[in-house]
Amino acid sequence: MLTDLMSHLADLPALPRRLAAPEPGWTETTDVLVVGSGVAGLTAALHLREQGLHVTVVTKVNIDDGSTRWAQGGIAGVLDPLDTPEAHAFDTEIAGVGLCDPAAVRVLVEEGPARIRELIRIGAEFDRNADGSLMLTREGGHRADRIVHAGGDATGAEVQRALHEAVHRDPWIRLVEHALVLDLLRAADGRACGITLHVLGEGSEDGVGAILARAVVLATGGMGQVFASTTNPSVSTGDGVALALRAGAVVTDVEFVQFHPTSFVTASVTSVQRPLISEALRGEGAHLVDEAGERFMVGQHELAELAPRDVVAKGIHRVLRATGADHVYLDARHLGREFLEQRFPTIMASTRAAGVDPATELIPVAPAAHYASGGVRTDLHGRTSIPGLYACGEVACTGVHGANRLASNSLLEGLVFSRRIADDIARDLPPQADPVPTPASAGQGWVVSPAIRAELQRSMTRGAGVLRSADSLAATAKELTRLGEQHGTPRNAAWEATNLLTVAAALVASAAERRETRGCHWREDHPNAADEWRGHLLNSIDPRGRLTQTFEEMA
Repeated sequence: MLTDLMSHLADLPALPRRLAAPEPGWTETTDVLVVGSGVAGLTAALHLREQGLHVTVVTKVNIDDGSTRWAQGGIAGVLDPLDTPEAHAFDTEIAGVGLCDPAAVRVLVEEGPARIRELIRIGAEFDRNADGSLMLTREGGHRADRIVHAGGDATGAEVQRALHEAVHRDPWIRLVEHALVLDLLRAADGRACGITLHVLGEGSEDGVGAILARAVVLATGGMGQVFASTTNPSVSTGDGVALALRAGAVVTDVEFVQFHPTSFVTASVTSVQRPLISEALRGEGAHLVDEAGERFMVGQHELAELAPRDVVAKGIHRVLRATGADHVYLDARHLGREFLEQRFPTIMASTRAAGVDPATELIPVAPAAHYASGGVRTDLHGRTSIPGLYACGEVACTGVHGANRLASNSLLEGLVFSRRIADDIARDLPPQADPVPTPASAGQGWVVSPAIRAELQRSMTRGAGVLRSADSLAATAKELTRLGEQHGTPRNAAWEATNLLTVAAALVASAAERRETRGCHWREDHPNAADEWRGHLLNSIDPRGRLTQTFEEMA
């Protein structure tokens, strides 16, 4: 059942239906356009090429500058003969706290192992045991060893390397770097038929242009930069979700932003992005302790430090509220220097560079925004509510994560659903259509000043971060409205700031409406999960630039 919800949205800013930008000065055409160059985007491109299609990949900075290369822990998959897809599904749905789509979860866990093996055939080299078998480890929420990893704690970098090299080997995959996607183009029948974008290049590709395509795949990653502290890189500004909202697509579950429990807290890191201390370190036996050296997760959950991420993040936050500190500690000293250097070389290098040696010292950690479990709503084939527009990876909401993503299911989701998208596109790809002019009713478009970015991040962290309430969310909504009135000049920084404002407004709207605590959504004024909220909040933008919202109960 769908229920309209409009009561609290008036306090949020009006949002542009399109971004102010010059008319496209150049146009290109391709069969399929993929926006994003992480695991989801590059895997989609490779599978589309297997179908004989010409592919253009558009990426915001360089091909390797997204979130994939920062992933440390690994990829979850049933690769141990003693493990089962049913067990993986069980752990995934427990972590998702009642909001996972069981059909999507089945797709993930049943098709995942084959996709991992395909990645190995492409050239990814995962860590192996002495007998040549894949080395498997365990992470939070998993009740079995099913995490493959590479370079100890450099899985994302190895996955990105293998995909990058495979894409460059194919002359029919065209790569456009330093290109910020702006808005979706629609044909007369409503189908997606391309995008407008701004390219920082030379010659004919410089400036605002358009790429026409018979299908468009969004793989733009997450929106962690909406907060003042995140493990996400600076490019994670919610561009794909914002574009989809402006185009009229349905976005869902955006209130469920996962805060990774253990980001590295150090005075030497002054940027919004914080180094990640992989969950795999706890999987290998590291403990969380408070200032007194006492383990505080024991007794809070049967898995203690290996509980699902929302449980651990809340446990840490309770300690921080009680002590007034800005961090707790991760104790890995008992694992030994030799093991730490072999298994976690990336973490050892980054912490030592900041003056902390995990072999002899406690590692200061605190939660930071990490992963958006919600996003552009898709079906099991990656189709969005707009024909011809697909989404995969963190920008998408496939239904596999529910209210809280299970560790190491993210890279897996990108692998699995990008393949399904490629297969669906190849089955029924229409001819190229011409875009229709933007209707006058959509207005001329506008952007906000890039100067609002830091203020927006601070406001979202205060009022819509780990801990939320009706009062904090109302204050944040008013602040977003004030910031939205500060218009700017169409440039990359202003377009990014406008995207951040758009996704922030959707997040605050959903967080205010969901009056319960579930997964990584923690309402101080509604501390328990409620059966009446077992469902999904769907957001879109109406022709007046106002957010609209409906609630869909789960069957």
